[in-house]
Amino acid sequence: MGDASPTPQPAQAGQAVARDERVKDISRLRKMMIRPELGAITGTILVFVYFFLVASDTGMFGPEGIMNWSTVSAQFMILAVGACLLMIAGEFDLSIGSMIGFSGIIIALLSVSMGWPVWAAIIAAFVLSLMIGAANGYLVIKTGLPSFIVTLASLYILRGLTIFISITTTRKTIIGGVKEAAAGDWLAPVFGGKILTGLFSWLADVGVIAKFTAGTRAGQPVIDGVPMLMVWAIGLVIFGHILLTRTQFGNWIFAAGGDAQAARYVGVPVARVKILMFVFTAFTATVFATCQVMEFGSAAADRGLLKEFEAIISVVIGGALLTGGYGSVIGAALGALIFGVVQQGLFFAGVESSLFRVFLGVILLLAVVLNTYIRRLITGER
Repeated sequence: MGDASPTPQPAQAGQAVARDERVKDISRLRKMMIRPELGAITGTILVFVYFFLVASDTGMFGPEGIMNWSTVSAQFMILAVGACLLMIAGEFDLSIGSMIGFSGIIIALLSVSMGWPVWAAIIAAFVLSLMIGAANGYLVIKTGLPSFIVTLASLYILRGLTIFISITTTRKTIIGGVKEAAAGDWLAPVFGGKILTGLFSWLADVGVIAKFTAGTRAGQPVIDGVPMLMVWAIGLVIFGHILLTRTQFGNWIFAAGGDAQAARYVGVPVARVKILMFVFTAFTATVFATCQVMEFGSAAADRGLLKEFEAIISVVIGGALLTGGYGSVIGAALGALIFGVVQQGLFFAGVESSLFRVFLGVILLLAVVLNTYIRRLITGER
């Protein structure tokens, strides 16, 4: 019997493998340097170092201080996730702040003034908000008008409508009594409850967390759990990051914001993507509003003022481009963290609160300049 024919080998040892010259190798360092989060990571480190030096003895980095600025950061983070995905898709939504006030008033009005169950009022607020978000997206797509103009109009329409509804039905712009109405409701704790309460009680028993020494809460831990606001923030960041980086729809978001016409040529449903991003932005605004209403037990027609700009600032600090097609949910979350730490850190440091926006403006400018400079340095753009 003859020997069997040798099995063909894919390549001999030491043989050079042919490469496609159109594919350019990028070093790991370069990949890291052109990530949109770079400016936000740098800014986060600098902010924490600064406040650790000037406010470390004020309790800012103790359990209560951490919970304080983490809660504030979570508020910005919820809005930043929606704004980030929409900006990467190449659009803006300036009606976020008005949507917050509108959703809150709807929840309070239906539950307190009209006697609806709180869970039904919350669902109704979400349905109305998502419809408004879809309408914003539809108008942008069908009219070809800049989203800046369309949502600026929505900002005024929603704010005026919220005040009108509140005054004509209750003769006031602040509606209280939501906490009483939410007692025993099954859905309210999803937005206004707390988790890990047993853990924090144990931490208080072993002396890690302080307890109240007087009043009706004497003997209870000062921090009695993690608010659902923070849970929503973390959940939305994880969802947004996975959606953007691990799914085909995430690729569509980048394509729609980068070059919409080219995306259409390769089959990307640009109109659907953009409308869904407007809907998602409205969803995050309503999550924020619902958590706020459940926390305070009331709704006010003027809530959410300037929140749209704070969300956009967080996203820009996080490395997103105003022109679309580039950005990161993690970067936006870090931008929101910077926002919250700076706002509360100035208070702990005893700095005049009016300087908060000055400080934030400087951080915003530095982050944008750093992101732009490094991207041009690495990619050779001009």
